[in-house]
Amino acid sequence: MNDDETPLPSGLSVVIPVYNAEPSLGELVERLLTVLPSQAADYEVVLVNDGSQDGSWRVMGELARRYPAVRGLDLNRNFGQHNAVLAGVRAARFDLTVTMDDDLQHPPEEIPRLLAALGEDRDVVYGTPERGAHGVARNIAGFVTKLILQRAVGGETARRIDAFRIFRTRLREGFRDYASPFVSLDVLLSWSSNRFAWTTVRHEQRAHGRSSYTWGKLVTHTLNLLTGFSTLPLRFASFVAVATIVFGAGAMGWALFRHFVPGHAPAGFLYLVSLIAILSGAQLLALGMIGEYLARSHFRIMSRPPYLVRRRLPEAPTRHP
Repeated sequence: MNDDETPLPSGLSVVIPVYNAEPSLGELVERLLTVLPSQAADYEVVLVNDGSQDGSWRVMGELARRYPAVRGLDLNRNFGQHNAVLAGVRAARFDLTVTMDDDLQHPPEEIPRLLAALGEDRDVVYGTPERGAHGVARNIAGFVTKLILQRAVGGETARRIDAFRIFRTRLREGFRDYASPFVSLDVLLSWSSNRFAWTTVRHEQRAHGRSSYTWGKLVTHTLNLLTGFSTLPLRFASFVAVATIVFGAGAMGWALFRHFVPGHAPAGFLYLVSLIAILSGAQLLALGMIGEYLARSHFRIMSRPPYLVRRRLPEAPTRHP
């Protein structure tokens, strides 16, 4: 029983995508296993190795042998953070699932605050940092995610989205058959529920190494979000097309005015070329956006998997003293 004598959840799964986290995994798991026994009747830590180049898989094996609550998946290659989290979420065995990073920026000691905010009337709760702790790339990617999710979960909650979250595991039924390689867990969760909330939690500085969230990954993730889960690019292309048509009509009216009104010289060749260039640019932009959507449809028809598990750590019984 926890401090306020409220009933403990029947079970809690903690899912952590792992990428080159050899120095931090031991401390992270030990801190989790200090917190979890007081927060759930049963619990597990699901580590998903996302193609790490260091000794992360070896450390995961050592932790699993030392702690029965630790489980591990080893993906066949690096599929990306959201894909790795999806693999862990589908492997989770308990009623509630917590997702968090592997770099100790999400303190395990803040999990009780997420549980308290979840209560009985929420399905998803985000742990929002008291102050921004991510770099520019992560913040831009987060902004795009929030822009897409505003209508689904509400503007205020969308602004608070973070990788540190808790949700009811049954929500995964809403995306059980999802098979696209382009994954955004927050979007998938919004398919199952709109009962989202957030609470302020403490975030810490990265303990080891540097973030692997490069600008190249930012561009890829942002493009996948925009074209894979929203119609914003199509709407933007339509807006640009309408705006250029209005501009072209206005320019044509002005040219006719200068042509027919005595004393005014007709519009020059350079002006005509500029107008054609603007209209051509709008057409190419619209075609490019359509091409992106056709490419996404092509990949979905191919049924490429979002991840592929190469091996699993041996599993211990689910009950813990």
